[in-house]
Amino acid sequence: MGFFDKLKQGLSKTKNSFEEKMNNVFSNFRKVDEDLLEELEEALILSDVGVETSTEIISNLRTRIKKEKIEDAEDVKQALREEIKNIFDSLDNSLHLDTKPAVILVVGVNGVGKTTSIGKMANRLRQDGKKVVVAAADTFRAAAVEQLEIWANRAGCDIVKKEEGVDPASVVFDAIKITKEKNADVLICDTAGRLHNKKYLMDELIKIKKVIDKELPNASKEILMVLDATTGQNAISQVKAFKETVDITGLVLTKLDGTAKGGVVIGIANENKMPVKFIGIGEQIDDMEIFNSDDFVKALI
Repeated sequence: MGFFDKLKQGLSKTKNSFEEKMNNVFSNFRKVDEDLLEELEEALILSDVGVETSTEIISNLRTRIKKEKIEDAEDVKQALREEIKNIFDSLDNSLHLDTKPAVILVVGVNGVGKTTSIGKMANRLRQDGKKVVVAAADTFRAAAVEQLEIWANRAGCDIVKKEEGVDPASVVFDAIKITKEKNADVLICDTAGRLHNKKYLMDELIKIKKVIDKELPNASKEILMVLDATTGQNAISQVKAFKETVDITGLVLTKLDGTAKGGVVIGIANENKMPVKFIGIGEQIDDMEIFNSDDFVKALI
């Protein structure tokens, strides 16, 4: 099964929910008017797109309908697809791993699938011919290190780890050294799942970032936040909180196959002006792909 088919299958709950709401709107209207647009806006909000983003999409749609004299429901649907795609395309969702080595620092709250995502990202980069080292800098949970080691082995990557309770920044320091020695292309650093209200954990994140900046000052750096799509609107507030501590460069969305709330992706990207860089739609090691707005919108509507 190709990735688009997997994406389509993974988004099927969201797509069915989304399409049902859209079809209900279109089946009740004979002409393209303000009532139709209001119903569409409500359908977007109910699909977890969020109030702010739904309002914006419909406002743009209204302008286009007038300007392009759209009178057909199918044309409205196509314009809607394009407006959603525009949100993603206005953000830079390419991965910037231009230097050797480059660094990906992975952050997020507990339980979103960080460790699994790192394993899948490492595998994806290895498939692209890159040599990857993984740093197990979540030293608060022994299970996190063990789990990461299993995923790193599956992906065929080196892992740098220490015993539980060790300073996470020291793990990253050692991992940078080994990355240089092995002439690896990418270093991926796991970090402790932190709630945004735990100040000492946030301070730890800043410390890790300082070590990376000091040891690899000229390296390309991606700070990716992993989000669980099943949390819906709650994910938007998580991003806002983390952005205050670290400069997040992009998002990794997990568990899209387990939710009908996939519409939240649109709201998260738009409200935070934050690109989606990876998208996960399944349990297997190859169920993570670099985000493609065309495929996402096609699979959604």
